[in-house]
Amino acid sequence: MGFFSFLVLGLIAGAIAKLIMPGKQGGGWIVTLLLGVVGAMLGGWLGGLIFDVDLGSFFSLSTWLLAIGGSLIVLVVYGLITGRRTTR
Repeated sequence: MGFFSFLVLGLIAGAIAKLIMPGKQGGGWIVTLLLGVVGAMLGGWLGGLIFDVDLGSFFSLSTWLLAIGGSLIVLVVYGLITGRRTTR
């Protein structure tokens, strides 16, 4: 997967993770991009470690699920670090 496709994957995965998480998360599209790219890298690393799957193809379902899952993990950690609370 190329550099720009990885950025697009990270941006979309970060946006989907923000939609899935309850409450209001801070940050604009740059923070979403950074969290998504870090989440995609984390998801790819964990996927390779646990499931022996990598982020090789942009249109693979496993790539998207790992990237979104990694973005959710990074978003939770980001919320804990910045002290943002979720509202119901």
